[in-house]
Amino acid sequence: MGELIQNLFTADMLYALVFTALAAVIILGAVGVVLLPNIIHNAYCLILTFLGVAGLYLQTGAGFVGIVQIFVYAGAISVLVIFAVMLVMDREPKRTSPFIPKGKRNWWAAYGVILFVAAMFLTITKTVWPQFGSGLAEKTEVTQIADLFLGEYVIAFEAAAILLLVAVIGAIILAKGVKDE
Repeated sequence: MGELIQNLFTADMLYALVFTALAAVIILGAVGVVLLPNIIHNAYCLILTFLGVAGLYLQTGAGFVGIVQIFVYAGAISVLVIFAVMLVMDREPKRTSPFIPKGKRNWWAAYGVILFVAAMFLTITKTVWPQFGSGLAEKTEVTQIADLFLGEYVIAFEAAAILLLVAVIGAIILAKGVKDE
């Protein structure tokens, strides 16, 4: 039985399964952005789509572009969209959704999550990971950029992080409004 599973899940097969799962996540996320009636759920689907695209970049070996996709698009742009929605929305997000009866459940989403987790588990367990130790591997572009961000340019990096934190706090204050006492 173990040999059958090992033959069934070769590296190429797992690569194709992960690609298919990521493509499904991207397509479902994009469809959710367009079709869901709740604007906050649309933003969450947009984040899911960005993460799926980042997964494709990482799968193809473009590590730097994948990490930038996660940081810039799934992180910063999505937060910007959510705060913009919070600022201009004139009613509660819960009230933007139509009534959905409690008896109906979407089991397909649960099945999809289970299949995705299983595919990721198999991919992680079957991947040949580089060995780090006494003979460290060459530095990739990601490690070189990390060395610069956390070395020579750490002050600028932290200043940008503080600036973004202040902007987020300001957006929250603007969205909530100031109460006069």
